[in-house]
Amino acid sequence: MVTGGGKIYKELQSASGPIVVVDRVTDVAYGELVEIICGENIRRRGSVLDISEKRAVIQVFEGAQGISLRETAVKFLGRTLEFNVSKELLGRILNGVGLPLDGAPLPFKGETRSIYGSAINPVVRDYPMDVIETGISVIDGMNTLVRGQKLPVFSGNGLPHNEIAAQIARQARIRGSAGNFAVVFAAMGVKNDDAAFFREELERTGALENATMFINLASDPPEERLVTPRYALTLAEYLAFTQNMHVLVIMTDMTNYCEALREMTSARGEVPSRKGYPGYLYSDLAEIYERCGRIRGSSGSITQIPILTMPNDDITHPIPDLTGYITEGQIVLDRELHQKGIYPPINPLPSLSRIMKDAIGGDRTRPDHAHVANQLYSSYAAVGNIRALAAIVGAEELTDVDQKHLKFGDAFEENFIGQGKDERRTIPESLDRAWQLLSILPAESLHRVSKEEINRYYSHDNQFTQDGGSD
Repeated sequence: MVTGGGKIYKELQSASGPIVVVDRVTDVAYGELVEIICGENIRRRGSVLDISEKRAVIQVFEGAQGISLRETAVKFLGRTLEFNVSKELLGRILNGVGLPLDGAPLPFKGETRSIYGSAINPVVRDYPMDVIETGISVIDGMNTLVRGQKLPVFSGNGLPHNEIAAQIARQARIRGSAGNFAVVFAAMGVKNDDAAFFREELERTGALENATMFINLASDPPEERLVTPRYALTLAEYLAFTQNMHVLVIMTDMTNYCEALREMTSARGEVPSRKGYPGYLYSDLAEIYERCGRIRGSSGSITQIPILTMPNDDITHPIPDLTGYITEGQIVLDRELHQKGIYPPINPLPSLSRIMKDAIGGDRTRPDHAHVANQLYSSYAAVGNIRALAAIVGAEELTDVDQKHLKFGDAFEENFIGQGKDERRTIPESLDRAWQLLSILPAESLHRVSKEEINRYYSHDNQFTQDGGSD
């Protein structure tokens, strides 16, 4: 519990939902940490959301239910929410406000930091470089994740974003570097079975040794959901810029975070904006997403993969819409691929990694990487048009080249996009697989790769050119 010195007030004006209003206050700051004393042994935490000359509006993390206006006292503690960060937190499972869920005590050593952090000065930001290999071909080959990048995953209800998040957490590593890598995993508003799944997946493979999990359950107060990503990012900043580690932060589900924000602003009586979300949703999300990147002079970095579910699969919904403006691309899950039994059902056509072009090729991955990715995009885009034509005139009326494109499209979905949930492919393995699939098509139809690359990698004899079979 929060204890310590500070001014105590008993002039509560109102208590409703998660909001308490206190009158006749002085010298109180926005974001200041508050202790609500409801009884002899009942204490709750909160923070100041709004202040005026004589009044403070307080958000109570555990909710205001059962609070008596006459019997309750409020203590202002003179500091913001803080978290004692330490490298010893790796391998630990914590709740949404940084308290242990694994039965072990918090480490005594460490550094106490405000969970709200501070913005990275743009002048000292370094450009994101160096590939993070996820082991998933459609990401590594066509939408490469770069160290220091923020690359969200756009999903929908019922799609396997949890499985993909767990797979990336298990498999991700800096290409060419085996050590000094950590994962900070923040789950917000998840069900108990999903929380158990994440925990079991990381423990099963030993990935938890270099990871820290923050789990906010759907049954936890939504007010706690608003600080969970900030606790996670505070630890990530310490590991990256004090311990010089490469940190991958996976946050799921950002939609649950935004729903909690909408609920809180509604309780405060704020004027809603698009679909009931607050007008400052963009800046609030930016506060989270921009705590990411590389700093010149530091060997550490923070890379973010925020995962969000799009209501009704609507990519124009405010949450994915604003997220797309702030981040550097998106990975889009496709319901049609999922219905075909393809895992992971990532559609490469609407997906994009805006800065991969500067981090791939040469010694970083392979010289042909950029050309292969462009050729896969071009060929798979043509498949969609040919499938639409085949639905009208019939597949038997198509030309031989179009027939081969249909064969390529099916094999590409099954053998490049599709892979096992425990299957980890290196980038060279993914690129070799891509060339085998491109070899289904006539060499003269491959316009995005060079003749030298065709001579070196094009295959006239492999499992795909023979029968288009699958693994």
